[in-house]
Amino acid sequence: MAALVLRSWSRGVVRASHGGITAYRTTEPLHRHTGFRQKSSVQFLSRPDLPKLAYQNIKGKSPGVIFLPGFASNMNGQKAVALEEFCKSLGHSYVRFDYTGCGASEGEAEMCTIGKWKKDVLTVIDELTEGPQILVGSSMGGWLMLLVAIARPDRTAALVGVSTAADHFVSVFKSLPIEAKKEIEEKGVWKMPSKYNEEGFYSISYDFIKEAENHCVLHSPIPITCPVRLIHGMKDDDVPWHVSIQVADRILSPDLDVTLRKHGQHRMSDKDDLKLLVYTVDDLIDKLTTN
Repeated sequence: MAALVLRSWSRGVVRASHGGITAYRTTEPLHRHTGFRQKSSVQFLSRPDLPKLAYQNIKGKSPGVIFLPGFASNMNGQKAVALEEFCKSLGHSYVRFDYTGCGASEGEAEMCTIGKWKKDVLTVIDELTEGPQILVGSSMGGWLMLLVAIARPDRTAALVGVSTAADHFVSVFKSLPIEAKKEIEEKGVWKMPSKYNEEGFYSISYDFIKEAENHCVLHSPIPITCPVRLIHGMKDDDVPWHVSIQVADRILSPDLDVTLRKHGQHRMSDKDDLKLLVYTVDDLIDKLTTN
């Protein structure tokens, strides 16, 4: 597999690719993004014997775009809304949704697993969309994005990962001291530190970690061959940017770019971060519709 080559850039952006290097300014105007805002109403997807999933969608052209939020997040974040505005302005279909137990969806988050949330995404693709889709995953959504692309290669046109947290919970847990891991196993709960929770931590069950081990992707080649774009902030204190490099090294697709924002943090929701995200999706749509 070709090696990744990285080059820093004065604008705070690094773009690396298999087979070449390209840099671009994120502050340049997006040639088709009009800033058009439309409010889509919340709907609910019913599933036999499973909690209803809350979603918002816009009908339009292919390829469609689906946004996958991060852990303990929802479909109303800045990235999700910015992409909806962009897709509306361009006339492409778009779906954003909440996982089971999150946001407006039914269910209890404490009872969920990576496997169950993966099934949520598969249900959204199968029931709410038609034709090829560009999956945009943020943090844990980036991990789920990879799992879904493997499960639905015929429906996955391209991937955009933002602060991709592949294998994150498992990797962090395994990095803990032996004594700490033993205590978590005995108590059955891990209080994972987080600055995004008022309590300063998220309570994650030991069973959640063990189930997540079944979905790890970084231990072997990742059988994804569609175009992939990975964006990561170098100031990310939650998921190190090196994780995106690991993902890039494992993915089989030769059409893969990694973009590093020098001052970018985990959420990647600053104005220029959002411009970069929209530019990246726009560029993929161009690529997929002109080839």
